[in-house]
Amino acid sequence: MSLAGQVAVVTGASSGLGWALAQALATEGCKVGLVARRRERLVELAGQIEKSGGTTVFAAADVTERPQVIAAIYDIAARLGPVDLLIANAGVGAPTTVDPFNVSDIEKMFRVNVLGVIYSLEAVLPQMLQRRRGHLAAISSLAAYKGLPGESAYTASKAAVNVFLEGLRIQLRSKGIAVTTICPGFVQTPMTEVNEFKMPWLLTAEEAARRIVRALKHKRKVYNFPWQTALLMKLTRWAPDWLLERMMRTYNENPPFPKTPL
Repeated sequence: MSLAGQVAVVTGASSGLGWALAQALATEGCKVGLVARRRERLVELAGQIEKSGGTTVFAAADVTERPQVIAAIYDIAARLGPVDLLIANAGVGAPTTVDPFNVSDIEKMFRVNVLGVIYSLEAVLPQMLQRRRGHLAAISSLAAYKGLPGESAYTASKAAVNVFLEGLRIQLRSKGIAVTTICPGFVQTPMTEVNEFKMPWLLTAEEAARRIVRALKHKRKVYNFPWQTALLMKLTRWAPDWLLERMMRTYNENPPFPKTPL
């Protein structure tokens, strides 16, 4: 299935996977709408896409602020046309500590990773229902499949995305709207660059974006990749608690927090 000519909106487009996805979609011939907090980064990305012959517009917004993200996506749709494909990509991650219990970080992760997805969907769903066509996608994580010690909040927020989209996919299947849950493993982005441990089967953002676009073309329901990491996460569901605690003990003794506060 070709994506050429479609209006595609990507949230969290100012860096990492969102940046790479926007470029990949533009290469496919999409008219790309860019949403993120950092306006200066959006200006830079839009310039690169236009220099390569693509069509793009941007609107700065914080996905945790419902009025902002709705207004931003409405503005993009007014300039590019009705949204055919939404990729709710904006996400954050940080370790969960217990002493002290970092509740403020936990709240932020749920606001971005869960509510940010929901607000983004809200901005396009009514028109998709009216037109009886469209495609909703969100970037989750393979970490959604297991509550990991030291990553309780992040894994829980991604699990919430998975379950929410699963129910939505079934509810919308007769209304002409596809829903795709995208669960990558380790991707080389600013969020993962703080990790000091070896990340198995690490993908560049560009390679991850290429695979995601291919999955979107086929309207996959759930896309777990790479397969090696997906298999590893399945195996962890059978692992005893004592083994996971031991394996992640060093990680939790000095957890890698983001360079900038959430």
